[in-house]
Amino acid sequence: MTDTTANTDTTDTTANTDTRRLIVLDMAGTTVADGGLVERAFERAAERLGVEPGTPDHAAKLQYVRDTMGESKITVFRHLFGTEELARRANSAFEEAYAELVDGGLIAPLPGARAAIEKLRADGRTVVLTTGFARVTQDAILDALGWQDLADLTLCPADAGGRGRPYPDMVLTAFLRTGAVTDVRDTVVAGDTAYDMLSGRRAGAGIVAGVLTGAHDRATLTGNGATHVLGSVAELPDLLAEPA
Repeated sequence: MTDTTANTDTTDTTANTDTRRLIVLDMAGTTVADGGLVERAFERAAERLGVEPGTPDHAAKLQYVRDTMGESKITVFRHLFGTEELARRANSAFEEAYAELVDGGLIAPLPGARAAIEKLRADGRTVVLTTGFARVTQDAILDALGWQDLADLTLCPADAGGRGRPYPDMVLTAFLRTGAVTDVRDTVVAGDTAYDMLSGRRAGAGIVAGVLTGAHDRATLTGNGATHVLGSVAELPDLLAEPA
């Protein structure tokens, strides 16, 4: 009887030692399939600012958008258009175009994403959804998917002082706002781009998981700091079920 009790206590203690309680997830490409809407919205926005489709300038700008998937969109537009005024005009046009496409039903959850988030929360973990989009676009996506109450918290760059990925600010804001963990190393970050990986590593997250459902491949994710690479975010609950 004594031995059995001791074994039971040891098992319970082990089960309760997992402190990886804060999960910070990217949206587009990680939990949400947007079907290339970022590129399509950019093309509409660029045209409104006089960038003619089919020109070398248009092609170069579009390639830069592809290369910087995951980065804060206003930062991308500052690079592309040079002045703050033009960047803000481009960003507003992009947000309008993206919202139009979302309203057209051209967005969906990635397979298993909702179930994964629900499982993570059922396991006692705090889930935060982050994006490089502005709040109005993030809310439009959440509304379109019926995800308004799916996560514990949602963050965009403006919620973190204005800096999006690859800065660590959104991850650290999630850490500070939720109080879900006492050590930032108990934070888990997952995303589909190099910028997600850089953001997680710079924030000091213990697990920075790349997923292969979005913009970047395995080599790019690992080359920018991924500690794990998963087929999709649906695999994350099983990863965290393994001993720390």
